[in-house]
Amino acid sequence: MTRIVDCDQHLYETRTLWADYIDPAARADALSLDDDELGYTWLTWRGAKLALADVHLPGNTASCGDHRKRQQAGEPPSYNYDEALPAAYWEPASRIRWLDEAGLDEAVMFPNYGLLWERHLSSSLPAVTANMTAWNRWCAAVQAEGHGRLHPVAHLTLRDAAWLEAELDSLASVGISLAMIAAGSVDGRALSHPEHERIWSAFVDHAITPVFHVADQVRVFDDCWYQDASEQVLVPATEAVFLWVPPALALSDLILHGVFDRHPRLRFGVIELSSSWVPPFLLLLDGANAFTAQLNGKPVAKLARRPSEYFHDHVRVAAFSYEDPKQLTASSGDLFMCCSDYPHSEGTAHPLDDYRGMGCVAPEMPGFFHTNIESLLHH
Repeated sequence: MTRIVDCDQHLYETRTLWADYIDPAARADALSLDDDELGYTWLTWRGAKLALADVHLPGNTASCGDHRKRQQAGEPPSYNYDEALPAAYWEPASRIRWLDEAGLDEAVMFPNYGLLWERHLSSSLPAVTANMTAWNRWCAAVQAEGHGRLHPVAHLTLRDAAWLEAELDSLASVGISLAMIAAGSVDGRALSHPEHERIWSAFVDHAITPVFHVADQVRVFDDCWYQDASEQVLVPATEAVFLWVPPALALSDLILHGVFDRHPRLRFGVIELSSSWVPPFLLLLDGANAFTAQLNGKPVAKLARRPSEYFHDHVRVAAFSYEDPKQLTASSGDLFMCCSDYPHSEGTAHPLDDYRGMGCVAPEMPGFFHTNIESLLHH
């Protein structure tokens, strides 16, 4: 039978994960999950509320909205967070049992609350790196307990190259091969900036693939466009509309400035940032590069191939069932990967049924169901 590897699942952090795994000297900067007087659980930092915590129900986005409506109305929550949180949401052994029930062989594990805090802590780089290191240390435990079936994703920032290289050393030593980074500028520098050459080399040398995933990280648009953002809002509407822009911008920068020519073994994953943008993007990428080279008298950088060819060779993109992966593959090639987003409310608890409903079956689409994500995992 064709193996099936889910490229996007999430593990909930425990209440004390950051305090348990952070360096002792940085414990005052540890994130935590704390309850308010009404009984709502919040992700907090230095006593400030960053985001309301939810026990997601796969396929039921309204459940998160109902939770927020009660909180905003001053009513107590409809559930006790700790009692409602299933073991499969946070415990590796229980997640493996869930994989068996869902018919999945392996899964990639992103953080849950790790998607919500990076931008909020950006004013304190030491706090950012300390909490990332805490998560990364827990990833090592998940890697060991996962027995080759769970693939935890590290959390990294490019803002401190020396710290990042040390993290890559630690991660590679325990077999972790994916790391989430922001699809945005790095203290005002583009990802293709010369200062980052050592970073891309380090990713390649450690056989760790950088991955873009939806998260509250550095923004590519001015803050004025996010007027609805608050600690009670899970995803601002503007961000949801333009979910694809950060990875498209970041990959355009990397491709057009020759990063993949200089680092031919560098790979990238794009997860939960939609996929329907890929076919027109590839056309625009080639067209804009050719047009501006003529208009300006020279290209941005002298490339060995067409820009879209670098995308085909170096990038893989997660596609939900409703995005019609079969049609996307016919339009753009074998670039896409299956995902469930379990246990998030916008995800699904029955991914294989959803894909079958769109004509996607594993024996006919091995790239989609396992080999594309395995290439990012260096398997």
